[in-house]
Amino acid sequence: MDISELFWNASMEELKAGYIEDKEHYICLLCGRYFDKGIVYPEDGVIYTSGKYINIHIEKEHRSVFAYLIDLDKKLTGLTEHQRSLLKLFYRGLSDKEIQHEMGIGSSSTIRNHRFSLKEKERQAKVFLALMELLKAADNHAPSFVEVHKTARMVDERYNVTLEEKEAILKKYFPDGINGPLKSFSRKEKIKIVVLREIAQRFEPNRYYNEKEVNQILKTAFDDYATLRRYLIDYGFLDRKLDGSLYWLKK
Repeated sequence: MDISELFWNASMEELKAGYIEDKEHYICLLCGRYFDKGIVYPEDGVIYTSGKYINIHIEKEHRSVFAYLIDLDKKLTGLTEHQRSLLKLFYRGLSDKEIQHEMGIGSSSTIRNHRFSLKEKERQAKVFLALMELLKAADNHAPSFVEVHKTARMVDERYNVTLEEKEAILKKYFPDGINGPLKSFSRKEKIKIVVLREIAQRFEPNRYYNEKEVNQILKTAFDDYATLRRYLIDYGFLDRKLDGSLYWLKK
């Protein structure tokens, strides 16, 4: 299961914490890094157990769970830019008057109205989540969809892919198995996303690659590695420095 699936399958409490726990590891939901149980981790001259260190990792690498979540694509958060700006200021603990000054808003009553609207959005979200949970138990015909990867740059109908469709696509386009070469590179959006997502799994998280190393990995999938490299970046699977000197798997 990749990091996006772990993220979307996590409970609310796990999302708030930013990690999940299994028998052998603590796993960061924000980047997928594993911390082995029974191992101690040094930081600034102090030794931490993995259970303590996962929180230090989140603060050091991601600032906070709130900071990570608030910067997700608006199609994933459902927030407008204005709402996101307000939430950031609320999280900083600013008073309504301070926020009024910071944002140049006419009156503090306007801030209170925004707080009320956000509270209403929270209530709606709770009801909707309850409805969806109840629906799961009753809707025997609902297909299972492939989870949208968290780093997707634009979420739309291209991601409307069921697990059955995904398996059929992979079987057709990777006839020798998912670690083998592509039969061809389709320009159809749904197929492209499924294929690119699978190829992205050939890169290790938390590791930097130079362009030559990226090309060597992509050549194992398709001769036109430059096209694969461009689309992996365009669709938010890989990121790179502006000068192209380093590439990495997006978290």
